[in-house]
Amino acid sequence: MTHGVISPAATDALEDWLTTIKALNNAADNTIDAYRTDLLGYLAFITGHFGDATGLAPLKQVKVTDIRAWMAHERGRGVSARSLARSLSAVKSFYRWLSERDSFDATVVLSARSPRFQKKLPRPLAEDAARAMIETVEFQSGNEWGAARDAAVITLLYGCGLRISEALSLTGADVPLPDVLRITGKGNKTRIVPVIAAARIAVARYLRICPHPPAPTAPLFRAVRGGPLRPRAIQKAMEATRMQLGLPATATPHAMRHSFATHLLSAGGDLRAIQELLGHASLSTTQAYTSVDTARLMEVYDKTHPRA
Repeated sequence: MTHGVISPAATDALEDWLTTIKALNNAADNTIDAYRTDLLGYLAFITGHFGDATGLAPLKQVKVTDIRAWMAHERGRGVSARSLARSLSAVKSFYRWLSERDSFDATVVLSARSPRFQKKLPRPLAEDAARAMIETVEFQSGNEWGAARDAAVITLLYGCGLRISEALSLTGADVPLPDVLRITGKGNKTRIVPVIAAARIAVARYLRICPHPPAPTAPLFRAVRGGPLRPRAIQKAMEATRMQLGLPATATPHAMRHSFATHLLSAGGDLRAIQELLGHASLSTTQAYTSVDTARLMEVYDKTHPRA
């Protein structure tokens, strides 16, 4: 099966759809790029499948067998069930938009069953392991200010539930850290995050000894030569630390964010409030992050929605 040459009409429709979802959903650039890649693969397959038919005709004539052929082709070239499910979701979203625009029945595509896959739940660290990570990461740096910097970043991840990209996007304009931070996360969604005292202290300590003075438009966390600190630097520091502490490979910067949510929930935090703190659009995403048992979730639900 060879891929066909995508018609200009199909290419234009794809770009129109991407422009629409970016405007309506404020989707991040990397999300748009992933959608484009998924759809280009699908469009190329369907075009070839219908013998390089022109225009949008092939897309509107798709049958169940055609969708199955595409999915079989994807699995045959080594695409995982998880990735194929994501691609199918993008295809359905595109068809939903296209069928409304061009008034045709897209039920065949929209009802296609997604491949099953085992969802990987994030693994938070135990509370003592999270504390040990913050205390021990300082020993991985070759200089005092670099050690204080790494500890400050990880304290923000665990103490405030920030993504590593969010912590590293802070600038000199954000210091001294206030009681609450306005964070712009995925999809340019803004949320308010309380800043714990330990995070303010850790950042203040780093700033006192950092050889690069903070500037309003410059990154708060600097690399050795003064440029912006890269996520890989923190990842490497945590890799060395987890080996020293005997922690599993799942002890990553993102695991500190998972740990923040899990420990907050286990301490009696409200699931909806934690959803807001993490910046999740969906409560189900927060449930996966917290990785709590059903009994604990039901306890939270009962408090939120008391039965008469």
